[in-house]
Amino acid sequence: MRPPCHHPTSRRLLLTNPENLRPKETTLLEKIAAACPEMTALADLVGGFAALLKPIEGNDVKLAKWITAARAVDLPHLRSFANGLEIDRPAGNAGLTLPYHNGRTEGVNIRTKRIMRQMHGRAGFDLLRHRILLP
Repeated sequence: MRPPCHHPTSRRLLLTNPENLRPKETTLLEKIAAACPEMTALADLVGGFAALLKPIEGNDVKLAKWITAARAVDLPHLRSFANGLEIDRPAGNAGLTLPYHNGRTEGVNIRTKRIMRQMHGRAGFDLLRHRILLP
């Protein structure tokens, strides 16, 4: 039987906003966390990082505290993620404190890649240009 820490829905439960979980899912997440101390630490750190994703002043200080906490826990993947954040700290601070984002640009990039995948090398650049410019 699979250990409770490796329950198939544990990732989804951890990444879902706790306010959006159904009572049954909340109970399951509590059981998984109680059975595995690493899961409890992971749930706390994931929730703490999710709280930082709304850009407000002071998130840069909170990010420094979060990185310190993530490095203190014996979770190699999370420690690696924290080290990556530390490497590009100015970009992380800007993303968590400034109200600016490049969502519209990323949306255009994703749409262009989707069109290219649908065409799968057919017809060439002229048709791709036509499909992008004339939605």
